[in-house]
Amino acid sequence: MPPPARVFFVLPGGISLLFRESASSVAARILEGSLALHLTENFRHLHGRRAGQSEIRSWERSLPALVNALLDAGLGDVEVLIEYSLPLTSKRADAVLAGVHPTTGEPSYVIVELKQWGAARPDEDEPLLCRLDAYPDPVLNPIEQVRGYCEYLLSFNGALERMPQALAGVAFLHNATEARIAGLRGVDEDQHGRMYTGEQRGAFIEFLRSRLAAKPGAETADALLSGKIRPSKQLMAVAAAEIREREQFVLLAEQRVAYEMVMSAVRKAKQSNHKQVVVVTGGPGSGKSVVALSILGDLYRRGVTAYHATGSASFTKTMRKVAGTRMPVVRELFKYFNSFMDAEPNDIDVLICDEAHRLRKTSANRYTKAELRTGRPQVAELIDAARVPVFLLDQHQVVRPGEMGTKEEIQRAAAAQGLDCTVVELDGQFRCGGSDAYEKWVVDLLGLEGGTPAPWEPDGKLDLRTAESPQELEDFLVARRADDYSARMSAGYCWKWTKEVAAGMTELPNDVVIGQWERPWNVFGDRSVLGAPPSPLWATEAAGFGQVGCVYTAQGFEYDWSGVIIGPDLVWRTDRWVVDRAASKDPIFTKATPDSEIDRLIRNTYKVLLTRGMVGTIIYSTDQETRDKLRSLVHPASGVEAPALV
Repeated sequence: MPPPARVFFVLPGGISLLFRESASSVAARILEGSLALHLTENFRHLHGRRAGQSEIRSWERSLPALVNALLDAGLGDVEVLIEYSLPLTSKRADAVLAGVHPTTGEPSYVIVELKQWGAARPDEDEPLLCRLDAYPDPVLNPIEQVRGYCEYLLSFNGALERMPQALAGVAFLHNATEARIAGLRGVDEDQHGRMYTGEQRGAFIEFLRSRLAAKPGAETADALLSGKIRPSKQLMAVAAAEIREREQFVLLAEQRVAYEMVMSAVRKAKQSNHKQVVVVTGGPGSGKSVVALSILGDLYRRGVTAYHATGSASFTKTMRKVAGTRMPVVRELFKYFNSFMDAEPNDIDVLICDEAHRLRKTSANRYTKAELRTGRPQVAELIDAARVPVFLLDQHQVVRPGEMGTKEEIQRAAAAQGLDCTVVELDGQFRCGGSDAYEKWVVDLLGLEGGTPAPWEPDGKLDLRTAESPQELEDFLVARRADDYSARMSAGYCWKWTKEVAAGMTELPNDVVIGQWERPWNVFGDRSVLGAPPSPLWATEAAGFGQVGCVYTAQGFEYDWSGVIIGPDLVWRTDRWVVDRAASKDPIFTKATPDSEIDRLIRNTYKVLLTRGMVGTIIYSTDQETRDKLRSLVHPASGVEAPALV
């Protein structure tokens, strides 16, 4: 009888896994019928939701295939890490095998991707993407999927830094025959990416023996799990190198699918004058902008005509400054959505529309020339301008009246022109410490998808706290900055914003006033004022700390620690949220803006602000009842006293 089951593991750096035991012990749990039950319960505690039926079926059908192969290989002492989360992301490897190399005696690790597929074929002769009858959309070739996992783990786990040769990756399609997946072999195989079918079970066993000795692997597993996690590559820090020099990011799973779908569309456009629309959707931190910059950088280095466009002055101006430093030709790659009103049809090869939830009904504004005021929908203009228009969006980030970028709107616009529209859904989480549980908690907290606020169950990936005063929030962030973390304070738009600093003033006006605590909004406009950075650079320049950012300067950016002030526009009353439109000072809301739209936009605003932090988030509300509610959710066991912030 195996020992009592170990609960899920949460380790420093946000690494987690559902289960860890030797292959022999896992086999015993499978035999007694308890493994799937343990995994299901651990999954619920770790991720804040129930495991899907497809995940449970995989545990019940694929894990036995792997464990039996290990036993037949004589590797019962090898340690099996089940559902190992890759550092700083919500993506998980089905299993990581930890042991000793049979030749060198050094640590050896094998990432295993398990597939129940019986058959698969390349997507229109694109072996990196493949089609299955059970899935409506193409998925990544499993060889490339596991190779991506290996490359990502090598980039972030310090235990592998000095021994990259210790890691191997393999996909095991235990239900497939060679004939039914032959087309997938068009992808090159190497140490980090290879594939075996059920028909090749003997070869798979020999591969396992070539990487793992018949010795205990517990110490080797400990070394991997205690390896120091390197900081994630923040977008702005490596933007210039990504575009001008070389690839900086490892794209995983659906991110890589989105990238390959665009590249496939580019090839078709050149070969057969084919035009195709691609839509990439995903929540905050799912990697939309990473995908966008990866595509732009690759096309730029190949000499393909491509532009990046947004509806955000902050994001576009920051990219021009960061990526285009001393290179005017790179600065010119970054445009606005309304830059294409008079573009010739298909004049551009690829137009990458990032933050496409900020699309507006038309591009016209008060400065638009009369001859360009055609009333043509902005989305139609953007589709017209390029052979391959790409839209990346999260419709829960619509925060202004008139913003209308949704998947459905773009699909309708493509259909109106008789164009194919491919949609790729990104379901990973690469911000908020890779905590998909936190993103779900925020969505439920704000009731954006019909959920209700629930207690936060710490998952070791993101540090969530509350503050009892704005000064406590600021002091906590100051301490984090002293530890070399980046940090910003942001708030709902509940205080009037002095947009012009009078001559002779020596400090920015303190517009955000909460009791005795007073701080300025971030600078309005494109020029630095009194040492504070211009609005577009508030989130990325160190001098931005000390000013309070609003959603328009925070959206699209990330920093290690996020301090969020929930203003009087959103308060908790007894059993529900109440939106007070009168408390909002956002001039974009007018009397004509319906209450229902303001309700949605204010909730979306706080979703944006609450999902900027990479390491942690600290929340303060100006309302006592709301503070009590937040404390009861974030610290459910702490009673009425908030825990000390250290």
